[in-house]
Amino acid sequence: MRDVVIGMADGLTVPFALAAGLSGVLASTHLVVVAGLAEIAAGSIAMGLGGYLASRGDSEHYASERRREELEIVERTRDEEEEIYEIFEAYGVTRPESDSVLQALKRDPKAWVDFMMRFELGLEEPKAHRAQQSAVTIAISYVVGGLVPLSPYMLLNDSARALVASVIITLLALVAFGAIKGRLTGTGAWRSGFQTVLIGGLAAGAAYALARLFRSQ
Repeated sequence: MRDVVIGMADGLTVPFALAAGLSGVLASTHLVVVAGLAEIAAGSIAMGLGGYLASRGDSEHYASERRREELEIVERTRDEEEEIYEIFEAYGVTRPESDSVLQALKRDPKAWVDFMMRFELGLEEPKAHRAQQSAVTIAISYVVGGLVPLSPYMLLNDSARALVASVIITLLALVAFGAIKGRLTGTGAWRSGFQTVLIGGLAAGAAYALARLFRSQ
């Protein structure tokens, strides 16, 4: 879900702003479409690569921390035991009460490391092939989102009419996307929808205003 949100949010906003800006200086929708498709191609690759590297970084960080914990339960056993007691004390469990859990973990080093990774460091093991899946999901979401504001320019010959249609379609898409995201994340459908529309609208408005300003020079 996080990857879809990242890709779709940028996919709706960036090409929308680009198309709006170009509409301020170009009468031909053909040039807007060509530029928009080029941006979608470049943006989806860049976003996908960014997602891949971020996920790879998470996996490498987890692996590094796990190796460190595996060494510490052997080389610094007493310190690790104290950390177990401290973790349970934070939940109101006394040392005598937590000692049986500690002894059970010491009999299973893998479980001990798993416990420390989860409750000491707050790290969850990334899923296998997470980096590749993240890259593909973000890239596809970006393309899908980017085609929404660009579609009127593919169907209409007049850039002014296409801009109006693009604004309407994209704002509706931003509202729907923001509302769905808000429901899934628990931030509230209306609030999330308004924030998404505001960001997309400001980006497109700024791009269009700058294009008109430079055109008048």
